[in-house]
Amino acid sequence: MSTELGSGSGSSLNSASRSTSAPTLAGQIGDKAARKLKARRDPTPGVWFGLGMMGLIGWSVVVPTLLGAALGLWLDARHPGTHSWTLALLVGGLTLGCFNAWRWVAKEDRAMRDTQDDDDKPGPRPQDGRDE
Repeated sequence: MSTELGSGSGSSLNSASRSTSAPTLAGQIGDKAARKLKARRDPTPGVWFGLGMMGLIGWSVVVPTLLGAALGLWLDARHPGTHSWTLALLVGGLTLGCFNAWRWVAKEDRAMRDTQDDDDKPGPRPQDGRDE
């Protein structure tokens, strides 16, 4: 019975409709299955992941700020002057920490966008030996 469906004028009609740019039902199902498999492999981060990222960003600002303040206190104790090393290095550490956090967040955002763009692009379909 399958040979009857594949022969005759219906076969040329099917091959002509497949050559158009409209996605086929099989292609749509394949894309949806691929998205589901990817979602299972890479689950969506939860609330704890978000809180952890906030903590990581916070520490990337706090650590340089505290190191700058500690170095400034040490310099003020060893080499007193008219200007406060503590205040200058505290601001320097804060600036460095904010720049570091901004750079890290921008890199993560770029990686997320690249992943999203890769998911949106139709990839090559696996060949199963059938003529399309």
